[in-house]
Amino acid sequence: MWRGAVVAPPPALRSPVDSRTHHTGRGDRHRHPKGAPLSAAQIRLFPIPKPPPLLPPLAGLVARRGRGGAAIVRGMSFGGSSSVASGAKRPFEYGRTHVVRPKGTHKATIVWLHGLGDNGASWSQLLETLPLPNIKWICPTAPTRPVSVFGGFPSTAWFDVADLSEDAPDDVEGMDASAAHVANLLSTEPADIKLGVGGFSMGAATALYSATCFAHGKYGNGNPYPVNLSLAVGLSGWLPCARTLKNRIESSPEAAQKASSIPLLLCHGKADDVVLYKHGERSADALKANGFSNALFKSYNSLGHYTVPEEMEEVCKWLTTNLELGTSSS
Repeated sequence: MWRGAVVAPPPALRSPVDSRTHHTGRGDRHRHPKGAPLSAAQIRLFPIPKPPPLLPPLAGLVARRGRGGAAIVRGMSFGGSSSVASGAKRPFEYGRTHVVRPKGTHKATIVWLHGLGDNGASWSQLLETLPLPNIKWICPTAPTRPVSVFGGFPSTAWFDVADLSEDAPDDVEGMDASAAHVANLLSTEPADIKLGVGGFSMGAATALYSATCFAHGKYGNGNPYPVNLSLAVGLSGWLPCARTLKNRIESSPEAAQKASSIPLLLCHGKADDVVLYKHGERSADALKANGFSNALFKSYNSLGHYTVPEEMEEVCKWLTTNLELGTSSS
């Protein structure tokens, strides 16, 4: 069990994708930097990364984490692994994966991906409370790697990111590896179980990228995408590789058919100062313009870079409808 300090970073550590809220260990309340407690659902999952040991003067200014054992969520937690999209040049060591077992009949499995600097345990605690008894949640932890937007400081990240803009370069290799990790986690599920992927912030970007790989039938490196996704969810995120989406979807009639059939839910707050609202809106527009006609975009006027009960209720209703779960908890 670990605890984190709630401290804003010095100006030198702030960036366009830098949150000023840190989450603490299981059972602790989440707080805004000014000290006001948030509800269990109002979680900012974009903590400040721990600086490298070579910068000891900064160590007291940023949130810290202990390195104890991972929390066990509903009886399951297991260690890290390596996943590499076929053709990738470097392996990626993933952290702990946390699983929330369904309370009722198992009908669907969703891999849920955390944001930059976070881990799988944080979201698993929230997902466990949702009234979705037929869903199994798998919450992996991203590799720790240098992140360009943090000046090379190491942080848990699904891929490298230098800037959040339409002109920023895409780390296709990193995204392919994380999409492959998601596919590997889903590949062992029973054949009659519906499969999905979702996430928050950078996790949402990875989830949407996975959905485009499913539609295209290939990863960015051209190798086959192996999993039949039923849907994808992205909260407070953006769409990577939007500039090449048209060519990928128009590459075959099958890709266009998959794009038009997969349900996508994108949610974004208009007060988001980390991943700006315009990125979420433009991502939804790009998806719809390129054949993802079953994409739904939901906006929230006062929502920042976190989630609130209203948004999670929308997610629950949407998942229940699109996974055909009904209202039964059996």
